[in-house]
Amino acid sequence: MLFSACAVAGAVAIFIAPKLDKADLQLVEEDVPEASVNAAVTPQETDSRRRAVLSIRNDGHYWGRTLVNRKASVDFMVDTGASTVALTQDDARKMGIDMDALVYDSRINTAGGLTYGANVVIDSIKIGQVEIENVHAVVMREELAQSLLGMSFLRELYSYEFRGDRLIIRQ
Repeated sequence: MLFSACAVAGAVAIFIAPKLDKADLQLVEEDVPEASVNAAVTPQETDSRRRAVLSIRNDGHYWGRTLVNRKASVDFMVDTGASTVALTQDDARKMGIDMDALVYDSRINTAGGLTYGANVVIDSIKIGQVEIENVHAVVMREELAQSLLGMSFLRELYSYEFRGDRLIIRQ
């Protein structure tokens, strides 16, 4: 019995598999409707999600003008390599963070070396229709050139995708 099963499998491999054309396989993949690839997400659900589109600037980075804590306008550079949102001291002041109460005891390894920061929680960061609450961040002791929108914000999104010169975020 085992021998006959092996013989059938061998015959399939020798006679049928070579007849499958690579173009046929690609055609099959293209014919599968997007909704059936991930049955949990329908086109209607994706279209109704809150979203924002960020454009690439001349410096090659994606930037987002945000409303922070429903009162301060802050420009963030998107940084998928940053594990958390990192704030300049000026932006932290604009947000209403009490700078005198900060304790710079978090060790942070950056491309420029070791530095320290103070852990904070931002009540809300809003970009377009997307608003994330209770975002963990760090106020950098050493001055940054700009605040960074890191993964502590991005991982709270439903999705984000890069399409050419645009970054589309969805909640």
